Amino acid sequence: MLNDKEKQELRLRLRKISGQINGIDKMIDEGRYCVDVLQQLTAARAAMNQVSLIILESHTKSCVVNAIKEDRADDAIGELIEVVRKFSK
Repeated sequence: MLNDKEKQELRLRLRKISGQINGIDKMIDEGRYCVDVLQQLTAARAAMNQVSLIILESHTKSCVVNAIKEDRADDAIGELIEVVRKFSK
């Protein structure tokens, strides 16, 4: 579970990503050089991946740990592995 500080930090990151996406949209509208657009898309994807990793870390430290303590380790670990598989695609 994310605490209030983590939520605030993630919201800030997401607002920055939103700004990046809007900038990419503008670049496309202006007919900017494709490689420049691709570089910005790569940066936005990397920023989204960082948000995902922060949430995944929080989930592991809270939900997965609690499930292990409650003798539900197999289910929690299976779910975690499935999330990592989807994330790594």
